[in-house]
Amino acid sequence: MSRNLLPSLAALLLAACAATPPKPAPVAPVPAPPTVATIPAGTPTAMPTRDTRAARAEFVRSTAQRFNIPAADIEAVLARAQIREPIIKAMARPAEAKPWRDYRPIFIQPSRIEAGRAFLEKNRVALQRAEDQYGVPKEIITAILGVETSYGGNKGSYPVIDALYTLAFAYPRSGNPEKVAYEDKREAFFRDELAQLFALGKEEGFDITQLKGSYAGAMGWGQFMPSSYRQYAVDGDGDGKRDLFNDLDDVFASVANYFAKKGKWQRDGKVMVPAMRTAMASDFINPGNAVTLDQTVPGLAGLGYTTTAGLTAADTAQPVSLITLDGATGPEYWVVFNNFKAITTYNISRLYATAVFQLSEAIAGRAVP
Repeated sequence: MSRNLLPSLAALLLAACAATPPKPAPVAPVPAPPTVATIPAGTPTAMPTRDTRAARAEFVRSTAQRFNIPAADIEAVLARAQIREPIIKAMARPAEAKPWRDYRPIFIQPSRIEAGRAFLEKNRVALQRAEDQYGVPKEIITAILGVETSYGGNKGSYPVIDALYTLAFAYPRSGNPEKVAYEDKREAFFRDELAQLFALGKEEGFDITQLKGSYAGAMGWGQFMPSSYRQYAVDGDGDGKRDLFNDLDDVFASVANYFAKKGKWQRDGKVMVPAMRTAMASDFINPGNAVTLDQTVPGLAGLGYTTTAGLTAADTAQPVSLITLDGATGPEYWVVFNNFKAITTYNISRLYATAVFQLSEAIAGRAVP
């Protein structure tokens, strides 16, 4: 989908909306000012000032070479990007840090369930078409949109270029030496996503300076990061475009394609079922509650974790994991399958994946444990 880069900045980066905004006048490349990423003193994530000029220069060089974009055009865009303190604060306090008993009510609530049912009914034909093609249930697709953007009601108001620029060069630091490697890895991730955003603008004809999204740089109805947009977005209605901002056919098909391709979604497969801990069971050792899929249902039963869910012989033969959630009345034990792990490819949090599944069940009118 790559095209030759047009000479002007505006032609490089066109808007992602179906109705393209007026192009700005050509902008001459400007020298990059010395860039120092800082977190204001006194904030919970305050850190020493970091001089990022060398990292920024290397980013421009590598992105220009990697995606065949003139370095001067990249510099011109970065010169307009801003380090935003609210983004740093939001990244330092993710909702997934809450226990399940506090996280669940954010998403499993009557208003979101009813809105999801109405949305599914209104878009049933297009959602069913995506389900038929990719094998991902329409309720799961709907729940993803419900959790991510309240069914399109809140797609984000941060300039995507600012969000990714902030996290690429001023990722919040805790000051904990044990977290340095993790924080370095996260900053590198967002730096790559910033580069991917430039590539996306070139390939799709987006003006990336006009795109709006979440504080983490995710975009559109389904909140795709730039790399996911490039790799997994599809043209759901055959109009020659991949528009995840305005075209619901593209949105539904792209979410389903993401799960099918990246998550290896299994058609008609289980997601998760509740388990009971018997008196003879010892603590199940699962560092970090990882979804490793290295157990079986019979094997877990032998360890004292049983389920009365209606499982087929094929289900019991599947590799599974056991996760524990901090519920309102105590620990909750869940047997999770490949399709649960598929949801974690969208967001690695097991709380997120559980919320998506339980919301999908409620939208479908099935009982939620």
